[in-house]
Amino acid sequence: MALDKVKDFFRQFGLEEKIIELDTSSATVELAAKALRCEGKRIAKTLSLKLNDRFILIVMAGDAKIDNAKYRAEFGAKVRMLSADEVLANIGHEVGGVCPFGISGDVDIYLDKSLKRFESVFPACGSRNSAIELDIKSMERYTRNKKWIDVCKDWQTDDF
Repeated sequence: MALDKVKDFFRQFGLEEKIIELDTSSATVELAAKALRCEGKRIAKTLSLKLNDRFILIVMAGDAKIDNAKYRAEFGAKVRMLSADEVLANIGHEVGGVCPFGISGDVDIYLDKSLKRFESVFPACGSRNSAIELDIKSMERYTRNKKWIDVCKDWQTDDF
């Protein structure tokens, strides 16, 4: 079970007790925000993508969307989302619980700068009813962030 893999991952840092297991679904930004009683933009959603011959994860704010032009400029390729079966087989989590922790295989993880406007965010923890609250420095550390990228739209404020 993916939640158990994520618990094992956080156990090495003494943080497995910070994982929140919810009684209701947190499989979408809206459901997670309601269950966690926070603004949807503070949900750190994780997209599973294929980039050429490898798999990548992009973690972004809940109110952000991929900007195709920015993505192409950053990666030199068109956005290609994984199917639910591909996500489970290559990332190790089911859609609705995908997170950048306890993942299978060699997957590059990128954090989008849409997250930087928050002190803390809530990524999923491998299941459709789990999350953890992490500050941005912890997100960098625990995701093995390859680099900060700017590939999203619809979240910008005057401050960014």
